[in-house]
Amino acid sequence: MKVCGLREPAQATAIAALGVDAIGVIAVPSSPRFVPAAQRPDLFAAMAAGGGDCFGVLVVADPSDDRLEELGAGRGHAVVQLHGNESVERCRELAQGLGVRLWKALRVRSPEDLEAAAAYAGVVEALLLDAWQPGQLGGTGHRIPTAWLEGFRPAFPWWLAGGVSPETASELLVRLQPDGLDASSALEDRPGVKNLARVAALLEVVRGSATG
Repeated sequence: MKVCGLREPAQATAIAALGVDAIGVIAVPSSPRFVPAAQRPDLFAAMAAGGGDCFGVLVVADPSDDRLEELGAGRGHAVVQLHGNESVERCRELAQGLGVRLWKALRVRSPEDLEAAAAYAGVVEALLLDAWQPGQLGGTGHRIPTAWLEGFRPAFPWWLAGGVSPETASELLVRLQPDGLDASSALEDRPGVKNLARVAALLEVVRGSATG
């Protein structure tokens, strides 16, 4: 389970301590959850202080070459999540140059969009599926229609985002069997500020599905 869109170091520590697998930090300036480059190392250090095996994910969109230094290893994150329109070839270039693990997010607006997933196998470590919304890259709370994803079984791990909450997680896990869930807006009191009780509730559902 990944909790995305954190902005406060204290929350990064607390959420890592709950036992989530990953924490996402947004490096897209247009997002209300954007964290400037100078503040990200403190967030990831706070996450590490929470203990456990939680790892940091830095979310970017169509990064230019002049931003590669801030995306590389040694800044607290273990994964760069590409949430823009990055081609397979661009992902391959970044995988060779950054020295961190790469995930590719696909914004799905029709079942046909899922056909693009196979091309990224062997290029990125994992895929993240999110609902397409005009002018927004993520964190909208909108869900991909469940029927589109039934039977979706790519050759590499995939995470599901969009409308993931304590109330929806059990159904999503049973029907779709993703390798992970990514939650953001459904856990918030306001953008970037998570409700720790809801994070704990979601984690309880995910753990129950894993053992049930």
